[in-house]
Amino acid sequence: MSTSYLQRYDHMCDHAAAQVIARYSTSFSLSTRLLAAPIRRDIRNLYAMVRIADEIVDGTALAAAADPATALDAYEAQILAAPHIRFHTDPVVHAYANTARRCNFTREYVESFFASMRRDLTQTVYTASDVDAYVYGSAEVIGLLCLEAFLIDADVTPSTRSTLESGARALGAAFQKVNFLRDFGEDRDRLGRVYYELTAEKKDQIVAEIREELAHANRAIPLLPRSPRTAVAAASGLFEELTDIADATPVEELAATRISVPTTHKLRITAKALARGGTR
Repeated sequence: MSTSYLQRYDHMCDHAAAQVIARYSTSFSLSTRLLAAPIRRDIRNLYAMVRIADEIVDGTALAAAADPATALDAYEAQILAAPHIRFHTDPVVHAYANTARRCNFTREYVESFFASMRRDLTQTVYTASDVDAYVYGSAEVIGLLCLEAFLIDADVTPSTRSTLESGARALGAAFQKVNFLRDFGEDRDRLGRVYYELTAEKKDQIVAEIREELAHANRAIPLLPRSPRTAVAAASGLFEELTDIADATPVEELAATRISVPTTHKLRITAKALARGGTR
């Protein structure tokens, strides 16, 4: 009977993590629906953990009169220890721990993620090398962790894995740079962070980098197993659309409004990826 209690608790925690992604990212949530159920569960559990860390550094902890640095240190320690503990009273941590054990998440990737989150607590202006380091920890390693979930039951050669890892990093970097553009005004005005001095020339450079990284990632996507291939193709398509919108939006408008993909376009892009089975 104790096993059934634990299984019921596991399912509740997975559901709680799924609610986090549904609340905070409709685009990502839509893409995860194309994943097979076990992979979908693990990607959502990973996302929920990441989202809580984002909330700590993006003002929620401070709004609750908590010290963000102390909260982030405590959360990182909890997350790093989580896979070694079978029961957690925090549903998101419990769900993440189960996923981290199943997928054998690389500890260095998780540590790099928290290192980038820690930068957001103290750093306000970023050099080009600072941005590269930040993007690696905030996004590229998340792509690598997702890949570990995608390949949990896959038999791939070392060469294929290397290509997929390179593609995962490129896709993560592209996603983060799109977010830099769409969140520029909020990052600068509300959070006091300037990752780029955004001029028309700089925007063109960033857009060119995003397009190159998306093209790099898209060459690797067909090597993924079918279920994640379709979902990742859909996510890539959504961010290609966002890149097009950013490219067409003047810098002063990017600084004043947050661009987004209309719902009808999201559905069209997702349906297209599903119809093609994720083949690019």
